[in-house]
Amino acid sequence: MVFNKGKAMRKPLLCLKGLTKAYPGVLANDDVSFEIGEGQVHALLGENGAGKSTLVKMIYGLVKPDQGEMILRGQPYAPSQPSEARRNGVAMVFQHFSLFDAMDVAENVALGMENPPPLRDLAQRIRDVSEEYGLPLDPTRLVGDLSAGERQRVEIVRCLLQDPKLLIMDEPTSVLTPQEVDVLFKTLRQLSAEGTAILYISHKLDEIRALCDEATILRGGRKIATCDPREKSSRELAELMVGQILTPPEKPDRPLGDVVLQVDKLSLASNNPFGTSLKNISFSLRAGEVLGIAGVAGNGQDELLLMLSGELTAPAEQVRLKDKAIGNLGPNARRSLGLVAAPEERLGHAAAPDMSLTENALLSAAERKKLTKYGFINWRATDAFAREVIARFDVRTPGSHVLARALSGGNLQKYVIGREIELDPDVIVVNQPTWGVDAAAAAFIRQALLDLAGKGAAVLVISQDLDELLEVADSFAALNEGRLTPVRPAKGLSVEEIGLMMGGAHDMHPAHEGSA
Repeated sequence: MVFNKGKAMRKPLLCLKGLTKAYPGVLANDDVSFEIGEGQVHALLGENGAGKSTLVKMIYGLVKPDQGEMILRGQPYAPSQPSEARRNGVAMVFQHFSLFDAMDVAENVALGMENPPPLRDLAQRIRDVSEEYGLPLDPTRLVGDLSAGERQRVEIVRCLLQDPKLLIMDEPTSVLTPQEVDVLFKTLRQLSAEGTAILYISHKLDEIRALCDEATILRGGRKIATCDPREKSSRELAELMVGQILTPPEKPDRPLGDVVLQVDKLSLASNNPFGTSLKNISFSLRAGEVLGIAGVAGNGQDELLLMLSGELTAPAEQVRLKDKAIGNLGPNARRSLGLVAAPEERLGHAAAPDMSLTENALLSAAERKKLTKYGFINWRATDAFAREVIARFDVRTPGSHVLARALSGGNLQKYVIGREIELDPDVIVVNQPTWGVDAAAAAFIRQALLDLAGKGAAVLVISQDLDELLEVADSFAALNEGRLTPVRPAKGLSVEEIGLMMGGAHDMHPAHEGSA
């Protein structure tokens, strides 16, 4: 078989034949077969739990298949570990970067190489390769000082220095502005033209259609289809992934009420040495309003959520909830007053990994749901609340007794967001509500947030997914280096305007009437 990419004919680079991998109670991959051509940009699509991660782990040597075989450049290929995969020309850029903040770029690159050259020579190679592919990097800069987009460049350049024949990329644009996405796509097209194959995993279907030559769709561990994504609409691709008709969220017809959350000229130092301090933040949020805040990772999103949730405190008068000064109050006090929050990091921050779903329900709902009295926990009521969240938000789990770490990322996200929504808050702040969640679950979560706004709650959504923000938000602002742009109506905003706002254009337009 050969692949027709434009006018060039591409030979198969990697052939997967009948790959099967089972875990206790789960068939992660079931007889999966497809081919990736030389120089081809091949998308791997599927909802959470479809088997994408297991499949690429087998290709990269992290997991051994139970059955089936792989053929790489005409030879049997069965890597026992990632270093063997890299020696065979297979490289991978993971969704979550594996970099050390306290080390410089060159030192981080050296850690990912089998036999790195002396640092002086490596630094020059980093400069040369990064310039050649349009991803300029200073090898002497501390990684902790880099933006999320620059950190991704480090990971990509580290792979390119090993001259890969197959580059696997997992959700590569989730931390990039639209302008940075354009730069990345130019680089990937250059690599493709030079003969490097790219296996591209993303939930952003418009990007798949713009970039990829072919797409393989997995559902329930099995290959459902292989197609040319340019001949399908994003909706058609999504429905292949989830096996059902998807309808976009419906914005309720709701009048906006009084201001319920007000932040006034707040500056706050980050509690993370490599974090971003907040600088003169001002905005207001009304009952029934959905405010979307965009920004590339590392520009103050975490600090904003910590400040609003009460994990970082401020002068009392600079944060007001229903005209009550709350800046100096902690999380439990704010929850009891009606302000709840769901952070980006699911395990370790939003949920305790080694506690059950029932115990995790107690952690955030104790005040709001009155689950304790005189120091005693009402476990029956706590478990009933956990089971209510599981049922309403379709959390796929054997029961409320299961540990949080046992859930897939998408199901844990549904549980965390559902737990906060079920507290019936006056204000909810969520950071990355659909991070790593499949199309069906993402649509459900967005609709639940809109439904909550329809009941009169004020909703603040912090996200790097611009399509998500434009889908749910009434008003819009962007964070850049800890500064917030003026709030604007979301209707009529173009992606280019949003990209400029995310890049630091703070004075493009005046704030809308509801902003401070």
